[in-house]
Amino acid sequence: MPVNSFDQYPMSWKPEKAHLTRPYYQSIAALLEQDIMKGFLAPGTKLPPQRELADFLDLNFTTITRAYKLCERRGFIYATTGSGTFVAPNATRSITISSESSRNMLDLAFVASFEQTNKLIEETLQKVVNKNYVTRLLNYNDPTGIPHQKTAGLNWMKSFNIQADQERMVIVSGAQNALAITLTALFEPGQRIATDFYTYSNFIELAKLLHIQLVPIDGDAFGMLPEELEKHCTQMKIHGIFLMPSCSNPTTIMMSDRRKQALADVIRQYRLILIEDDIHAFLTAGIIEDYKQPMFNLLPEQTVYICGTSKSICSGLRVAYMVYSDAFHHKILQSIYTINVKTSSFDAEVITELILSGVASKIANQKKQLAQMANDIYTNYFPLKSLGEHPLSFYRWLPIQTSLNSSQIEMDLKNMGISVFHSDRFMSGRSTKDHYLRIALSSTNTLDELQMGLNTLKQYLG
Repeated sequence: MPVNSFDQYPMSWKPEKAHLTRPYYQSIAALLEQDIMKGFLAPGTKLPPQRELADFLDLNFTTITRAYKLCERRGFIYATTGSGTFVAPNATRSITISSESSRNMLDLAFVASFEQTNKLIEETLQKVVNKNYVTRLLNYNDPTGIPHQKTAGLNWMKSFNIQADQERMVIVSGAQNALAITLTALFEPGQRIATDFYTYSNFIELAKLLHIQLVPIDGDAFGMLPEELEKHCTQMKIHGIFLMPSCSNPTTIMMSDRRKQALADVIRQYRLILIEDDIHAFLTAGIIEDYKQPMFNLLPEQTVYICGTSKSICSGLRVAYMVYSDAFHHKILQSIYTINVKTSSFDAEVITELILSGVASKIANQKKQLAQMANDIYTNYFPLKSLGEHPLSFYRWLPIQTSLNSSQIEMDLKNMGISVFHSDRFMSGRSTKDHYLRIALSSTNTLDELQMGLNTLKQYLG
């Protein structure tokens, strides 16, 4: 088709041909990213088909394919088989989640961990400071954890049905750090990782930073659908999968043991690397009958198991345990040395002392009690429950009906004195017309403040 026949032809994106330089695919990718970042192409916009854009620019079809692929790896666009290519929902903004420091804002956005339990740690902190070997905790030695610290971590994870040894277990600086270590150790830029359609927003940002492509997989009330995962594995090369089976963030979905087994069959068949973030296992193992076991037990040779202590014990002491197979050992150690140099032995010692003294279990139990009370308060305001949701989750997933966009909703509520996060922050790929709010129940100073915030939210939603 002659180029000038497109002069009056409607296209969602028409790059300036005069601005193209060699190599053309890089130039097209740069112009596309620029127009997305400047807001000329809104999230969800369907881009011109590759052949149509190639005809418009009078370039080879494969040049456009390479340009689109480059933008896809960088997280700016995504492709859906049979539907086309679209601007990614979170292409134009950072969705990294952190705590807000505003004194006058009731925080229903950032999921803390009932910080009022931190007072139970004061005595242990002093005990660790007074230990006769405390100065040994301040050097570069034992970058992956001191042996007795690892033993304590293994004992902590036994209640989650994790059986491992010190040789294939390391201590790192929190679950987010564990995710960064895993991605840099085991994945290359441009590779694909399957995730739930709604998934942990900081994992989305981390993948974007490392140019790893996330592939959203549909699910139901019991978690990701195995048949959907298999369908995508037959259509494209997928290298890994990220799951939070005990309590998915943000949806609170608790994966049934039957669903774990079915997913494990697909993961095994296609030799995917499973990243199992089990930070909420303490709320599920031994409490929910269908927990049974982590997926690590079903796929020990293909899984990196992450057990963070920020929700169960203390968020400020950045400690998490990683368990993995021999096949991953060398690469994970190399990544730890590169990213961390070493994990804080002092923080790990405090967590170790809390576990060995029984204070950690006391803290976890108190958090469960607070979670139960917070969920009871939430149910008074929003009684509708969804099948599969976790009864003790530190957050809730609230469906809403609105014609407003996510930024407007978040801003409206900030003006009313509360912060929340809209579901757009948690979309791992394509857009949807559905709207949800993730409501943190564990971040206000008191349950009375939580009640005030939920009351304001209820009034706003009408």
